[in-house]
Amino acid sequence: MFLTKLFRTIKYGFLRFWREGSLSMATVAIVFLVLVGFGGLLLFNAISNKTLGYIQDKVDISVYFKTDANEDEIIRMQKSLQQMAEVRSVEYISKDRALEIFKERNANDPKISQALGVVDANPFGAYLNIKARELKDYAAINAYLDKDAFKSEVDKISYTESAAVIERLKKIKTTVEQSAFVLLIFIVATAALIIFNTIKLAIHSNRDEIGIMRLVGASNYFIRGPFLVEGILYGILGGVMATLVIGGGIYYFSPYMRIFVPDLDGWNYFISNSFRFLAYEAFFGILLGVVSSYIAVRKYLNI
Repeated sequence: MFLTKLFRTIKYGFLRFWREGSLSMATVAIVFLVLVGFGGLLLFNAISNKTLGYIQDKVDISVYFKTDANEDEIIRMQKSLQQMAEVRSVEYISKDRALEIFKERNANDPKISQALGVVDANPFGAYLNIKARELKDYAAINAYLDKDAFKSEVDKISYTESAAVIERLKKIKTTVEQSAFVLLIFIVATAALIIFNTIKLAIHSNRDEIGIMRLVGASNYFIRGPFLVEGILYGILGGVMATLVIGGGIYYFSPYMRIFVPDLDGWNYFISNSFRFLAYEAFFGILLGVVSSYIAVRKYLNI
């Protein structure tokens, strides 16, 4: 009995959605625009976090030691740094390895190779590459390295300029997210108002049919249900359309994203998360449609 009523409610919801034709399509289009904004915000957050992570991974502090520095002291410093909570990793590069790296990087420059051949001794000192757990932790590491105990062995400390770039990117990301969120709220309010008015018009245009249903003893659930089904349809169709459009956009722009961030494969990321993304879109769309429809039904369907 319950399943029969549910089936009829869904059936009448579909019929009303189909009968209203252009009005239903216009409402779906508005919901679609809202969900494109919502999905775009989700993807922007995921991709920007991936991009920031990629750039942040390139940031480090390099501690260059004097050529006559005691290796035991360098190892001692490495171990003391590894014990810091702010430090993620410390890589030790010996004098010989530093020379090999320099030769590899300049293998195609005959002048540098010739100059190295003239020099008998290794002109390079050992160094440490230090990576912090968080960007903010570099300040604490810098302060630690500034101790007098290390100055006799250390030649210079280099903190890559990428840190400043990341800070700027974080500020841009925050600003864009806040602006997008405000815009999304505005679009959501507009879409909710349109769905609300669409259901209101549907109730008004079907008032005779609703009156007859009351006379024959139809339950409140059966009368209200089809209008809520309409709201669900708006959300589902808008969510599917938004997912397809955003997926197409990601597919097109993915090669260009990899130019800036080689490790970022936007298309594969979207494919691997497509079902979850569609679920988010559909859920948000259904929630928008159902809430707007429910408010309209409660306000204008006095049963």
